[in-house]
Amino acid sequence: MHEILTLQLGHRANYLATHFWNTQESYFNYDPASEPSRIDHDIHFRAGKGPGGEDTYTPRTLIYDLKGGFGNLRKWGGLYDQGDVEEDLKTLWNGSVVKQKDAPITQSRYQRALDEGLEKVPKLSSQDVRYWSDFAHVFHHPRSIVQINDYELGSTILPFEKWSSGEDLFSSLDKEHDLLDRDVRPWAEECDQMQGIQIFAGADDAWGGFSSRYVEALRDEYGKTSLWFWGLEEAGGRDQRTKASLRTVNVAQSLQAISTLVSMYIPMALSSTLPPYVQMDQNSPWHISGLLSMALETITLPSRQKPGNTNRGLLSDIEAALNVNGNQKIADLQCSVIVDPSVQQTKRESIAEAVTDSRLPPSDSQGLVGYEDEMEKGHSTLDMDFSSGKSSLTALSLRQWDKANHIFGQVESIRGLLTSEQEIDEEDQATSGKRRRLASLPNVEKYYDPLPYPLLDSFPEILLTKTEGVTKTVVVHGSLSTTTQMCKRTEGLRNLVLRMSKVADRESLSNALGEIAEAYKEGWDSGSDEDSD
Repeated sequence: MHEILTLQLGHRANYLATHFWNTQESYFNYDPASEPSRIDHDIHFRAGKGPGGEDTYTPRTLIYDLKGGFGNLRKWGGLYDQGDVEEDLKTLWNGSVVKQKDAPITQSRYQRALDEGLEKVPKLSSQDVRYWSDFAHVFHHPRSIVQINDYELGSTILPFEKWSSGEDLFSSLDKEHDLLDRDVRPWAEECDQMQGIQIFAGADDAWGGFSSRYVEALRDEYGKTSLWFWGLEEAGGRDQRTKASLRTVNVAQSLQAISTLVSMYIPMALSSTLPPYVQMDQNSPWHISGLLSMALETITLPSRQKPGNTNRGLLSDIEAALNVNGNQKIADLQCSVIVDPSVQQTKRESIAEAVTDSRLPPSDSQGLVGYEDEMEKGHSTLDMDFSSGKSSLTALSLRQWDKANHIFGQVESIRGLLTSEQEIDEEDQATSGKRRRLASLPNVEKYYDPLPYPLLDSFPEILLTKTEGVTKTVVVHGSLSTTTQMCKRTEGLRNLVLRMSKVADRESLSNALGEIAEAYKEGWDSGSDEDSD
């Protein structure tokens, strides 16, 4: 079945994941007369039974957050409410009981409308979204919800910021509960053939340290399983100097500790420059996570296609296209949105044109590429680079995609542009890929899907469209790339760490970053035909 298990580690990760799950839920088709969905829902969802014997279908996910981070989300996930649990506890204690309760968090108007089943729900704004649960559509299994009581969200007395605090927290919890046995194993054992584990987490705060220990345990237990880490970084650029330095060190530690253990490491931050069609509140986690989730959901769309779809690509397939030399596991995430449907036909025609590159061996069929202005390159440079935000790691170079950059591998996912799979000649595309490798050109894999990205009522209105009325879908082009730019960014990060006198193990951290940078120099070769994993 090729299931994917998701780990959501921290408040920012849960904002990102909530958009992701809302999008997955929108793919369900309840009309028996309509065309079946192209998505294999069993990859991300599991069937179960509620307490009354009713059928349930909930996400395969684990949601970790600090005390106070869940908002008004019910402890039992809504589908498995247990009634008054306190009455059952009275049999365990005959003495007097003193109750201490926090003030309940009021339910948002949007959530209240969803619970009541109203067809028209209130329009959301940044002021309405206080927690990620305020715009969530799906119900979760009780096993999914893991509250960490050692720290409180937003605490100034004991902030959850230092990377070492995350390490210590995981060690403490794992010693007490064995987190893999308690949390992960029940989900993994339900899978017939687990495709991989995707992890959403902060990389520039204590969740980076927590994630590093978690990833280490996962790799020991699931040695051959694809592990994808989506590392969120702060993109505000307005932190105090001390806090900005701390985030820089946290990013460096996350990069060196996690990237060597996972199958793919994708840093994510809001792009420092946004196209005119994106108008958003850059201080709103709801807005930021919505834009990031659109790119993430698009590039991973091939991994949840039904068997038999020609545009299906498992996580391992995407890894193979990106990690061409065996030790290039850090990828840049890019995205473009086509908000004017009138240009779709032009784009569709440009995709069908042949590649013209003098370095390619002659052929009657030159294969397919993305857009006309990139015919000679064969790969795409998109409007938004989410690896080049204002974060400590990614702001170290002025330009992400200058002419000196070499691309080792690139995977592109173009959705909503085509009317049918028959508009693409898959055989020509495969032939083009072989000839590109023979000519020492970048390895480029492209996936096309007619399914556009849905703009739900839970998605912020941040995309300007040229159509009248409400636009419910958009055409999205996403890509992941491994390039020489990672060498430049990692070297820049390494130089910053060397100048920070208070960094523990500064020399070892610097050396580890230097080794990572070496893998992204043009002409680098692992010297082995075997996969380092």
